[in-house]
Amino acid sequence: MEIYLFRHGETDWNKERRLQGHSDIPLNGFGRELAVETAGSLAGLTFDRAFSSPLKRAFETAQILLAGRNVPLETDERLMEMGFGDCEGGAFDLPKADPEHPLHDFFCRPQLFSPRGGAESFREAQARGQAFLQERILPLEGNCGRVLIVAHGALNRCLLSAIGNIPLEKFWEIGLPNCAASILSLEGGKFRILEMGKVYYGTPVNARP
Repeated sequence: MEIYLFRHGETDWNKERRLQGHSDIPLNGFGRELAVETAGSLAGLTFDRAFSSPLKRAFETAQILLAGRNVPLETDERLMEMGFGDCEGGAFDLPKADPEHPLHDFFCRPQLFSPRGGAESFREAQARGQAFLQERILPLEGNCGRVLIVAHGALNRCLLSAIGNIPLEKFWEIGLPNCAASILSLEGGKFRILEMGKVYYGTPVNARP
């Protein structure tokens, strides 16, 4: 079984380099264009099941990717982006430059990150993502050929890190542009990464924060 794990299209907060987390920010016009172009490139693929984060930016991306297909779209809160608590809406670049910022380690030394101010830990996000895969995706093996999942940059990296045994030190080396697919396989109950960060449009955008 193949799994196409997508990151959502661009939002205004992506373009402005602001932390989104659980904030429910919709796609912008360019983000919709990316999703439409991506959908065109996927026209020859059949999806048997589809899942999305309930946040607007992921759900709308999934709707666009599934346009014209008779595939019901299910949401699961475990696919929501990592939560950044009090820091949501803030700029990416400030915590990178300030060692005292609550998210400095998140960006610069993820292996040392300890959440503050209502933020979520890598372990917590990874645990809920893995629970989703075990409970909703694993049982589909043998019954489905291809499954679509649309979620978020940090959450998808958490899943890929777990599946590929990628240490947190290399978390941000995983490039995931907006509307990029990471293609996984599921065989004999084991997930495997076939390809990461594949884009179906021109120049990749927002690959790293």
